[in-house]
Amino acid sequence: MAWRKECLDLVLVPLGLMIMSGYHLYLLHRCVRSPETTGIGYENHYRKAWVERVLQVEGKDRGLYLTVITSTVTASTFLASTSLALSSKLSNRSMGGSSSHNIFISSVVYGDTSSSVITVKYIFLLICFLVAFASFLQCARSLVHANFLISMPNSDIPVSYVQKAVIRGSTFWSIGLRAIYFATNLLMWIFGPIPMFVTSLVMVVILNILDTNSTPLHQFQSAKSHCLFRRMREEVHLHLQQ
Repeated sequence: MAWRKECLDLVLVPLGLMIMSGYHLYLLHRCVRSPETTGIGYENHYRKAWVERVLQVEGKDRGLYLTVITSTVTASTFLASTSLALSSKLSNRSMGGSSSHNIFISSVVYGDTSSSVITVKYIFLLICFLVAFASFLQCARSLVHANFLISMPNSDIPVSYVQKAVIRGSTFWSIGLRAIYFATNLLMWIFGPIPMFVTSLVMVVILNILDTNSTPLHQFQSAKSHCLFRRMREEVHLHLQQ
């Protein structure tokens, strides 16, 4: 059987997706077994410490710290809106492109340029952006809930409740970003299977560098010890003033 350029899509595209999926399964394994070696575990460690310290502050003085969560909610809302707009555009495009556009694609792309394959490309892109939209939306939802818990006056909410809400929001944020990474690979598929495969290799190398943490985690004092030391410093300061 003679070789046809359409066969590249059947080989390189699944291989590129397998490389990306395999890397993220490997990253998930590292996050579960040894989170301190990953960027995600590194950030979550300090998020938990941040929540613990914020809850030691009086409720009326937490406004400055809540702006951190508010800025993340704003960014999540923006990315969710952008993902939804791109999804709407791609859904219209997947229904059928113009003949001039298809002729341009056929003359540039080395691969399968049939209308059915082009439709499949847009459908996969649509799925990625819809996943990103849902993830960023859930990120904003979790962080808004954490905002309510932190700003609640005269409450004895356990620290773990707020930490869980913040970490959940961070997890959805990461999922949304990963969906955009996959969408970037599939976007390159529009220009052919070879750019898509090369992008998969390059992105896995870059993500592996960014997702690896070699900095030892700082072990913070417990909340009770920190409060005790702070109370002792305040008492010593008052004694010196007297």
